[in-house]
Amino acid sequence: MIDLKTGQVAAARQRPSPNYDERPENIAIDLLVIHNISLPPNEFGGPYIDALFTNALDCELHPFFDQLRGLKVSAHLLIRRDGELLQYVPLHKRAWHAGVSCFDGRERCNDFSIGIELEGCDDQRFTEAQYGCLLPLCSALMDAYPGITPERIVGHSDIAPGRKTDPGPHFDWNRLRTVLSSVS
Repeated sequence: MIDLKTGQVAAARQRPSPNYDERPENIAIDLLVIHNISLPPNEFGGPYIDALFTNALDCELHPFFDQLRGLKVSAHLLIRRDGELLQYVPLHKRAWHAGVSCFDGRERCNDFSIGIELEGCDDQRFTEAQYGCLLPLCSALMDAYPGITPERIVGHSDIAPGRKTDPGPHFDWNRLRTVLSSVS
């Protein structure tokens, strides 16, 4: 499912983003960060997340987009509401998803993490199709990167407390941990 040489996930539709760079040398990937995103906020299914991650967002299309003008961000992967998996950045490259962040005393989480965006928001549940994609994906990532354990799968809110709230209170952490503890 994961090609360690290319950093590609076989099941993902490839949508290359220019918003990445090389990871620091000799840094193991040992953290998985789960986010949520919707553009405009609380709206799903449009082309805007893809446009944001590929620097093609027309900021004139919605008033909210004005605050995104010039922003260069990405994630390794996005899981749409229907369970479609998209990949923007090869896993062995550093995606720009975490921002100012710290986990277990280590700053700059982009250096050692993989970022997965779930199309969603803090105040709505994620879909069964999303969990159906996310759970085996997390298991495959743990197999490919042994430093990622169930305890090292966190929310954006865990690495940027006070600044970020995602994936939000409706993300089912118990479900994720139960499934992953049975395969680890």
